Amino acid sequence: MIEFIAVNLAPIMFVSLIVFLLLGYPVAFSLAANGLLFFIIGVELAPLSAGSINLSWPLLNALPERFWGVMSNDTLLAIPFFTFMGIVLERSGMAEDLLDTIGQLFGPVRGGLAYAVIFVGALLAATTGVVAASVIAMGLISLPIMLRYGYDRRVASGVIAASGTLAQIIPPSLVLIVLADQLGRSVGDMYAGALIPGLVLTSLYMGYILLMTFVRRDSMPALPLEARTLGSGVTSLIIALIVAGAIAYAAHVYLSPTHGENADILGATVGVAFIYVVALADRTMKINAMSRLAQQVIIVLIPPLALIFLVLGTIFLGIATPTEGGAMGAVGALVMAAAKGRLTMDVVRSALTATTRLSAFVIFILIGARVFSLTFYGVNGHLWVEHLLVAMPGGETGFLITVNLLVFFLAFFLDFFELAFIIVPLLAPAADKLGIDLIWFGVLLGINMQTSFMHPPFGFALFYLRSVAAKVPYLDRITGKRIEPVTTGQIYWGAVPFVCIQVIMVGLTIAFPQMVMHYKGDAAVVDPNTIKIEVPGFGAGGGGLTLPDNGGGLGLPGGLQLPGGNPLDGQKPADQNGAGGQQKPANDLSAPPSFN
Repeated sequence: MIEFIAVNLAPIMFVSLIVFLLLGYPVAFSLAANGLLFFIIGVELAPLSAGSINLSWPLLNALPERFWGVMSNDTLLAIPFFTFMGIVLERSGMAEDLLDTIGQLFGPVRGGLAYAVIFVGALLAATTGVVAASVIAMGLISLPIMLRYGYDRRVASGVIAASGTLAQIIPPSLVLIVLADQLGRSVGDMYAGALIPGLVLTSLYMGYILLMTFVRRDSMPALPLEARTLGSGVTSLIIALIVAGAIAYAAHVYLSPTHGENADILGATVGVAFIYVVALADRTMKINAMSRLAQQVIIVLIPPLALIFLVLGTIFLGIATPTEGGAMGAVGALVMAAAKGRLTMDVVRSALTATTRLSAFVIFILIGARVFSLTFYGVNGHLWVEHLLVAMPGGETGFLITVNLLVFFLAFFLDFFELAFIIVPLLAPAADKLGIDLIWFGVLLGINMQTSFMHPPFGFALFYLRSVAAKVPYLDRITGKRIEPVTTGQIYWGAVPFVCIQVIMVGLTIAFPQMVMHYKGDAAVVDPNTIKIEVPGFGAGGGGLTLPDNGGGLGLPGGLQLPGGNPLDGQKPADQNGAGGQQKPANDLSAPPSFN
């Protein structure tokens, strides 16, 4: 029995960790305690393991180096920067302004508020990267408006929770930073690979809302005329966008000779800046050349778009690293909050508190994971997992199906940080051995892990929405009507269609890998069979590299002796006479050289 435990210590250790986590122990302490407990067991059972356990007490001396590797990891600095940026933006009222303005823009169409929530959720995801901030902000602002105008409670709660989780997959997502670190790949490549899947997932959400407006027409009515306080004016907005596009194109043509490939981005910047300045002047001077709706949309929408460009644009252009982009984003968020007059010490203090809490949470999980992995690798657990997954029937396809089912199931009980730090390091070697691109694999896992926020009954996005949704009946402050509360069951059932959409997105990513693989660009593929290596000859007779020979080789006494002529073409070596013209005796290679 003892020998059986010794040989199978890796699977026993893994199952024990899952049991610890399901019992509700904190993740960081479960990892560290599990690692230390099985380290002691492994050292004692090593003589009985037939070589499958490679643990000894001196191996504990490696822990300080592993801890230092966590704390000195520059990539993880992006996490506090993006967290701070997102919380400052949420406190600055940007989400409120966006939801009100975009809701007015889409208000005349059926399901307009739902479209606005999805659109703003994508924008918040691209600026904050924090799910909690997005869900809570949209739940506080949009849910009462949706209930006021007769939206189905399940549709309203589902679309808010799902739109908030877009922060998981749309850069600058925190989970993508962690996945890139765990997979040993570039965060910039991970961001580039996840961009198109994130936009496709957003489109699928909007497609579901469009379908529901036909299937259940009364579930998402349009805003009544009295609720559209900004009035009409879509034509004015379209004209403004056409003018901005024309100016951007003219600037692109003008800058192309001097700025090359960057001219299109610079041209777009000029066009956007021009229309923003015009809208500000139009409102300030009361010229009223634009409609109120056009003014509000341009003034509210362009600052967050500029912040997105400041963060993601500089990363994709190679101007800044993700860590530097996060630092610039944090500064940009402070500037935006100050411009709105909402940058107070309370805002900064709450942002710093939340950032410190999340950063400490991540660091402690990483330290616990390092303790666990030291023991797990010592009992050859990585080889056990690799052999188990590589031997799956179906090859690469079977591996992907198995892994995604595993992650989908574990997401019911574990959040994305726990999955990224525990499961991903075990899956990555097997994926690499099967020839799977790790950026594509990481994005695929990121989309799958996104369901961890939406799974009833443990989805965090559902908990966030439950915390801000009405629990008792109340009187609406605008209409004076009695509004019934949103039940927990309605929130859970509303999330189910969006979980199905996320599963469909996993399948689309597997079926169309080019959605992610475009991050590699259009670099030419070199066929190794066409590579020809030519070795130059030696000496003047070979037409290659001429090395003088004065008795010591390479012109140096006692150096490398290289005769003239090309030794590859069978020619007789050049004259190797010494200074007196006598033939030198051949070197005796049967005996070791003498240095006397």
